[in-house]
Amino acid sequence: MWTEFKEFISKGNVIDLAVGVVIGAAFGKIVSSLVDDIVMPPIGRLLAGVDFKNLKWVIGSNVSADGKPAEVAIKYGNFIQTGIEFLIIALVIFLVVKAYNRVKASAPPAPPAPPSTSETLLAEIRDLLKK
Repeated sequence: MWTEFKEFISKGNVIDLAVGVVIGAAFGKIVSSLVDDIVMPPIGRLLAGVDFKNLKWVIGSNVSADGKPAEVAIKYGNFIQTGIEFLIIALVIFLVVKAYNRVKASAPPAPPAPPSTSETLLAEIRDLLKK
């Protein structure tokens, strides 16, 4: 079992996937900061100083075990902010894939591999038999 596990881990695809997950997590933090700190404040200012994360619909309140009041609310502002983050991430991924496909399409195709020695010998024999 240990040998199979080592083979699984040492495959290139697993390492590539792990690197992609780590980079994706870091990119998610960058996008969250972009939305929280740059995109949403001007939008909130346009809407009379509204902070989207604080938008909520209070549907009731409870008293917690320690006696403090706790409200029950649907936090739709946070949902809007997360939706904007998703759209930015999707746009960036779309642009990266589009650029990759453009570079891939413009690259010249790889030259065909030269024939092996056995193929060369067979071609020579074929040509000799034609004579």
